[in-house]
Amino acid sequence: MKLIETIKNIWKIEDLRKRLVTTFFFVMIYRFGSYIVLPGIDPTALSALKSQTQGGLLALLDMFSGGAFANASVFALGIMPYISASIVIQLLTIAVPYFQKMQREGESGTRKMNQFTRYLTVGILLLQGPSYLVNLSVQMAQSGSAFPSGILFTISSTLILCGGSMFVMWLGERITDKGIGNGISFIILIGIIARFPGAIIKEFASRLGDAGGGLVMFIGELIILLIVIAASILLVQGTRKVPVQYAKRVVGNKQYGGVRQYIPLKINAAGVMPIIFAQAIMFIPITLVGFSKSESMRGFVGAFMDNSGFWYNFVFGLLIVVFTYFYTAITINPTQMAEEMKRNNGFIPGIKPGKRTAEYLDLIMSRITLPGSIFLAIIAIMPAFARIVGINQGFAAFFGGTSLLILVGVILDTLQQIESHLLMRHYDGLLKTGRIKGRTGGASAY
Repeated sequence: MKLIETIKNIWKIEDLRKRLVTTFFFVMIYRFGSYIVLPGIDPTALSALKSQTQGGLLALLDMFSGGAFANASVFALGIMPYISASIVIQLLTIAVPYFQKMQREGESGTRKMNQFTRYLTVGILLLQGPSYLVNLSVQMAQSGSAFPSGILFTISSTLILCGGSMFVMWLGERITDKGIGNGISFIILIGIIARFPGAIIKEFASRLGDAGGGLVMFIGELIILLIVIAASILLVQGTRKVPVQYAKRVVGNKQYGGVRQYIPLKINAAGVMPIIFAQAIMFIPITLVGFSKSESMRGFVGAFMDNSGFWYNFVFGLLIVVFTYFYTAITINPTQMAEEMKRNNGFIPGIKPGKRTAEYLDLIMSRITLPGSIFLAIIAIMPAFARIVGINQGFAAFFGGTSLLILVGVILDTLQQIESHLLMRHYDGLLKTGRIKGRTGGASAY
């Protein structure tokens, strides 16, 4: 079989084999750490916390942490604080001249920005840590269990939570450098995949039990899920080709150019990053008012804590459209593309080289980004519609939203990485026809 032969070829390539084994090793460390409970906390007294994370925004936060949030693990705060810090730094590169200058400094500037991102991550973690502990104390009190008291416990646990999230970030960086790549995205992917088996089993049991519908309804849900996955792949891989003609040049007795090629402009050049950015923004209410559902969280703030409500999904979708334009703008540079074409004696038929070409490319990107961003927003809020028709929240999260698009995008990127190694060594790729298309400017930016 071709699949078995491909696996053998993958194992033959020493560098690829080492990267896959290294990635597996780091993933196992991450999953093991997700079950290490904070010192002083009784693991058997976390039933109320697990119940709290079955729905609402906390369910998404628990998914991104791979269940560590509900386990009161040392990795409970997960990787989202780092992503939130990255968003702030990237926004500063647009608004603040100091960061703009730093961005133009090349590798040294990138190192400085990464350092600022880490400092800001620590600051966010030091704010979220005590908030998480307050919520944990409330949930343990509801289950009738004692919660360790004292300022020393709060300080030590906050530092442990902070250190745990920074260690997860370090694991992601090691997967990028030593493993298969896309480390931070891969960490999020593992957390999402870890929840899928339990979610599908629970939905199957509910359809055969109280929820009704039986096996036919469950199979129908799976068919709809496959359709949404196919739409997500189309969104990630879809392109519009712009023809580029290269002028003829004669050097000595040889002729160069005179051929037509195409620039594949992606319908969604930003990948899944707009959803990750928007989701991080939507987690801000939790950071500001704490994790526990108190009276103060009703009204305006409470509306943004309900991820199945109208206002949450409206703002979430709007942010996705805005961030799609934002991330496309910092990923695709029409001026640079036009200059490179001009240097290589290339031009778009009917368009003058130089400034007019840059304006034309910018116009095309604006036109294809709008429907791409709207389509991305629709897929992102699909889980809310799935919950309306009676699908349990755990399984509904895979009918679109952040989880599904990250899952599709990162898996395609990983397969592309493996395929590039195979083709470089003259082995057959993972597919007989064509190549697997990854994402441009996707979560791999991390």
